Amino acid sequence: MKYEQIPNTLFIKNRKKFMAQMAPDSIAVFNSNDIYPISADATMPFEQHRDIFYLSGADQEETILVLFPDATDKKHREILFVRETNEHIAIWEGAKLTKEKATGVSGIETVYWLSDFDAVFFDLMTEAQTIYLNTNEHYRQAVETQTREDRFILDCKQRFPAHKVAKSNPILQQIRGVKEPEEIALMQTACNITEKGFRRLLGFIKPGVWEYEIEAELLHEFVRNRSKGFAYTPIVASGNNANVLHYIENNGQCLDGDLILMDVAAEYANYSSDLTRTVPVNGKFTDRQKQVYNAVLRVKNEATNMLVPGTIWAEYHKEVGKIMTSELLGLGLLDKADVQNENPERPAYKKYFMHGTSHHIGLNTHDYGALKTPMKANMVFTVEPGIYIPNEGFGIRIEDDVVIQEKGTPFNLMVDIPIEVEEIEGLMQA
Repeated sequence: MKYEQIPNTLFIKNRKKFMAQMAPDSIAVFNSNDIYPISADATMPFEQHRDIFYLSGADQEETILVLFPDATDKKHREILFVRETNEHIAIWEGAKLTKEKATGVSGIETVYWLSDFDAVFFDLMTEAQTIYLNTNEHYRQAVETQTREDRFILDCKQRFPAHKVAKSNPILQQIRGVKEPEEIALMQTACNITEKGFRRLLGFIKPGVWEYEIEAELLHEFVRNRSKGFAYTPIVASGNNANVLHYIENNGQCLDGDLILMDVAAEYANYSSDLTRTVPVNGKFTDRQKQVYNAVLRVKNEATNMLVPGTIWAEYHKEVGKIMTSELLGLGLLDKADVQNENPERPAYKKYFMHGTSHHIGLNTHDYGALKTPMKANMVFTVEPGIYIPNEGFGIRIEDDVVIQEKGTPFNLMVDIPIEVEEIEGLMQA
């Protein structure tokens, strides 16, 4: 891995939090992701399932974690199963986790080879009454591919039909949503890498440059700072491309007078950052561009101040909508009649700001975390309002990542990344 090893104390804490919420005489199983094929002998780069990583730190394929707090044999209360390595694998694929290294990474004393899983698991299931299965219940999930976890669940239900079944996901949604200090530090590192990439761009962007060249500059800066690369598919959208919310072609040329919206950020140690900045291609905002930009920035700042313990996510978005409506009236994009006659199911402001303002961020860019209960300290959210005006040939979005504090306004992990019009123009024209 490119990142420095994470102290296993983080994963020990995470497992304790999970096991504290398990029912008596219950067992929980977590599987790594598959390596997904492209065609022929080509595969996609491996990405570890974030749940097993969160609970063990094991960043390797063909890995299984078993948690059984009430196991009769104490050594079987936490077990990590890893792929058995050998000289052949080491030569062709590189070093894999030995049992000793697996313990060092995870803090789990009992490590078996994966070939022992069926026998050990059957024995443990004779003691357990309930099994926690790890289904994907994220509110944005739309997965069609059968995963390694899916196959395990089908097999387990067939082999052990008399056991009660419980869900791991509700526990994970609660505990993953509130970050430990070590996690916030890792996210800060990802944000710092993102900052380096963005500052590099301010001296690179000029009329005539291509969107993919900007993407390449970022990738170089991210990887040279120990990131695998982008935390999500990068959006580098100049001119009217910015009005396509998930524009990822990045194949347009940046023209004099255009703005360029860049929703691009680095990962570090599987933790995401999520940044959006909109800058003028020629280094100077027009008066109208500046007017709209500052309106978006005011919405972002007011929305950020609302992210405090006790805030309800759905109500927060309604309040942000009211702030945005006021700004759109000031910009002449809406008039009073638009607001008076709006459909409550689709408020007038949605014509120009059609997406949400905030989501959890962490091991996933759209991370796990409770959304129907009050926000808590140490939850980390994006704040990303935007105004999109196809008729004027540009769209503007601004986004930072913030940590909710016990008291006061959130801590901005991206506080050092240029955001004010004057600073951006000064750096681009330096």
